[in-house]
Amino acid sequence: MDIALPQPRLQHDSHQVQEFGTVRQFPLGLSFETRMDSCQHLNQLLADTQILYALYKKYHWLMRGPTFYQVHLLLDKHAGEQLVIIDHLAERVQTLGGIAVGDPRHVAEITQVPRPPDGAEEVPAMITRLLEAHELILAHAHEFAERAAREGDDGTNDLVVSDVIRTGELQAWFLAEHLVDTPLVH
Repeated sequence: MDIALPQPRLQHDSHQVQEFGTVRQFPLGLSFETRMDSCQHLNQLLADTQILYALYKKYHWLMRGPTFYQVHLLLDKHAGEQLVIIDHLAERVQTLGGIAVGDPRHVAEITQVPRPPDGAEEVPAMITRLLEAHELILAHAHEFAERAAREGDDGTNDLVVSDVIRTGELQAWFLAEHLVDTPLVH
């Protein structure tokens, strides 16, 4: 007796059900304009944070020198924390009815973080690039958090302040201290 097993349907016509840059209506108590504006800013933070995450992983792999082990581990820890932020930003965009930027090619098109050289750089240069990316993201985050608060988008404000700003400031401090030229003993 032959029993027909269910088979997956592998051939599907592809069509967009929602375009990037649009928002669906959800009963969130926020205006269309507020949700649209928040999604645009969140997607910018999301793209820049995805690049920051990638830089952390790249520099984690390329780390060298006498502090290799400590900095190697620190960069990996920071990358993991940025990955959590990426997920929270994307979920907030979706919660507001938008489409989160996720395709790496799309991310590369809209990020404001400058592209580093493809090869390895000196350790201070790599740390400086991470600090510059943090500062770019933090400047946008501070401005956007205030804007979201004015618009009554408390959920977005909380996310940006609690995750993006607090984590980013702490990580920037940890990185900047690696560039201080202080003798170990006097």
